[in-house]
Amino acid sequence: MAPPPTASAAPADAGSLAVDPAQAAAWELPAHDVVPIAPRRGRRAVCLFVINEADRLHRQLARMRAVDHGLDVIIADGGSTDGSTDPGRLAAAGVTALLVKRGPGRLSAQMRMGLAWCLVQGYDGVVVMDGNDKDDPEALPRFDRALAAGTDHVQGSRYVPGGRAINTPLSRHLAVTLIHAPAVSLAAGRRYTDTTNGFRAYSRRLLLDRRVAPFRAVFSGYELHYYLAIRAARLGFRVEEIPVTRAYPAHGRMPTKIRGLRGNLLVLDTLARACLGRFDPPG
Repeated sequence: MAPPPTASAAPADAGSLAVDPAQAAAWELPAHDVVPIAPRRGRRAVCLFVINEADRLHRQLARMRAVDHGLDVIIADGGSTDGSTDPGRLAAAGVTALLVKRGPGRLSAQMRMGLAWCLVQGYDGVVVMDGNDKDDPEALPRFDRALAAGTDHVQGSRYVPGGRAINTPLSRHLAVTLIHAPAVSLAAGRRYTDTTNGFRAYSRRLLLDRRVAPFRAVFSGYELHYYLAIRAARLGFRVEEIPVTRAYPAHGRMPTKIRGLRGNLLVLDTLARACLGRFDPPG
């Protein structure tokens, strides 16, 4: 486990949302390295979760630089070995910091690492994206505006007006629309349409709320995305869906970490536990 993060100054208007050192000391974070690349510039950040994404990551970073989004770019790497996260390449692409997970866990461990670091650095909110070039960064300013307006959980959706689903595999489309989204919606007490979409955003106050407590080792695989969508709505935080475009390649291997029968059964098991409140903090 990584040593407790050192709390830095919160934003000037954060008030009670400063990171409590005692609270941060209890956070369960994977062992990781931090490589600062550029000074902090924005009030909010966008955190990309990657592992061996090769040229997909750099195509995405180039597309992001073409969008006036005003967000600092953080890379939360699960342990890439393909050279795509070389700090020199990332510096040229406008990245602010690289975090490299050394401890166990998959996506949710990367999320705990990246979100905790962003809170300690004083960011008001964090947009999160996969780093495999499936998501159109044109939506980034919409996420930023939603966070600035006080939304606590912003869910990107290709199924709301203005959203686009390009080359989505039929099996994935049916699983989301007929199983995953209805189950999360029922558990959350509000309607969601695209609950496997990792293009989202979280407010500082949501992530620091002790009733949410996202920095626990129980979140290792895909649990944290599902849990936060349900928990935010059930606790009365402000939740919103905004349109996004998610495009899969027309040919070749589909960029996803969920593969085969075992991977899909794991998703269903995680979904069931999230909907039944198994990840809620004690008490």
